[in-house]
Amino acid sequence: MADQQIIDKANSWLSSNIDNDAKTEISAMLKADDDTALVEAFYKDLEFGTGGLRGIMGVGSNRINKYTVGMATQGLANYLLKTYPDEQIKVAIAHDSRNNSRFFAETTAAVCSANGIKVYLFEELRPTPELSFAIRHLGCHSGVVLTASHNPKEYNGYKAYWNDGAQIIAPHDKNIINEVGNIKSINNVRFDADDSLIIPIGKDVDRPYLEKVAALSLSPDAINRQKDLKIVFSPIHGTGITLVPAILEKMGFENVHVVEEQSTPDGNFPTVVYPNPEEAEALSIALTKAKEIDADILMGTDPDADRVGIAVKNEVGDFQLLNGNQTGALLVYYMLRKWKDNGKLDGNQFIVKTIVTSDLLFEIAEGFGVKYYETLTGFKFIAALIKQLEGKETFIGGGEESYGYLISDFVRDKDAIASCAMIAEMAAWAKDEGMSPFELLQKVYQEFGVYHESLVSITKKGKSGAEEIAEMMKDLRSTPPSTLGGSEVTHVLDYQNLVKRELVTGKEESLDFPKSNVLQFMTKDGDKISARPSGTEPKIKFYFSVKAALGDKDYREVEAGLKEKISLMSKNLNL
Repeated sequence: MADQQIIDKANSWLSSNIDNDAKTEISAMLKADDDTALVEAFYKDLEFGTGGLRGIMGVGSNRINKYTVGMATQGLANYLLKTYPDEQIKVAIAHDSRNNSRFFAETTAAVCSANGIKVYLFEELRPTPELSFAIRHLGCHSGVVLTASHNPKEYNGYKAYWNDGAQIIAPHDKNIINEVGNIKSINNVRFDADDSLIIPIGKDVDRPYLEKVAALSLSPDAINRQKDLKIVFSPIHGTGITLVPAILEKMGFENVHVVEEQSTPDGNFPTVVYPNPEEAEALSIALTKAKEIDADILMGTDPDADRVGIAVKNEVGDFQLLNGNQTGALLVYYMLRKWKDNGKLDGNQFIVKTIVTSDLLFEIAEGFGVKYYETLTGFKFIAALIKQLEGKETFIGGGEESYGYLISDFVRDKDAIASCAMIAEMAAWAKDEGMSPFELLQKVYQEFGVYHESLVSITKKGKSGAEEIAEMMKDLRSTPPSTLGGSEVTHVLDYQNLVKRELVTGKEESLDFPKSNVLQFMTKDGDKISARPSGTEPKIKFYFSVKAALGDKDYREVEAGLKEKISLMSKNLNL
């Protein structure tokens, strides 16, 4: 039997001003012998996490639907009205290709306009990074994009942004949640749109955004010489189709092959199981195309085009998918090399990465004498750091291991459009220098050491799954491993309690970060293992990063040894 609190919440929805179909579905849940659907739909309210509001579409307080989107928007509107009482508030809204994304975007626009807020609504699907750009370009106070990024097709989501074009962080996120909590009934949401306040936008924002991206070019001469570089691109049925081919053409690339089977936006993602460029399966059709035309590089973006995965030909001519750390290392190395060659480095530039991203990026930055910073996982923290240093230091680029990168600061979220442009340019420059991207990566490893990373994700769905994940973290905190992969664990970093502890002596020092439920184990060999429950999915993630010098050894031999070490670490953690 479901808890009374769950039943009461379901009944409160029944008695509110929701449509008849929703009422029929809730009534069926309440009468069903199996209360699993009722519990999962109503056991909690969706909350803003590292990626905003995200969940499975359906009826209920723990689902993405017209009413949870409406309540989130009413809460956002109330907070904006309190924060800017004497201004005409402006909000930009975009959406991806997912099922219901357009409907949810129009719902968000309706609620905002009903509250007297001026809305700039993209008339068609657009990438998340363009929404971030539009906020600052149009002088908006806030913005919303309807997307669940790379999640499966049953998901959708709602990401809220502030006036700096970055995802909302403290204290605004908590304050908005409080405003949403103050809405005691769906009846308190104003759904009646004021159409006079809703302004369609599209190509008028595309043009300045693409001009900004094109201006990032560091090697226009190399592109001109390598304009026939064979590029395969797949938007994986998402928004990348709207701008990636356009920016590649604008940059000067003339041999771009779009994967036709995945070029049409479709929220059912019919050719893939999981629309995530981190997954090899999602790029399998693109890989076939790349082999067919003997491409120089393959790129694929997720549904809202904030992440990009790539494949390059390896030492034996086979296409190899690079992980997010490897792509990030190539981007950082290329940009810093060209900034140096172009005489633009003066000691006042910086890069940034997240705590679970490869330290190879820091090694590269140190090699070029460039400052580097680290943030919690989530691009909103990278954006917050950029804002903090604005006017003092120049942001070159940065990213996270989960295939998200940002170049320059006119966007304040990960940007696969600009990343595709810079990755293609990196490949053109490397070819101009007589190297493939893979050979360039080997050059980086030779100079800074081989870093090998692996990610183990354990899915635990629903209420019971959340409890299991909490118990796993509790056990790791109370009884940390003493050795991992045959190497002694020397330090534990607990970002929840903001303490770095030396295991042998028990000596502690504080961590200067916001609180986050993350644990890191550092070994004597310089390896790093991180445990982190996802903020957007029902998963706990374990990130492994190990390293070794390359020297005169064969790369594959070194890589095999590092893989074996990670395998042993996984066994040590009973994964």
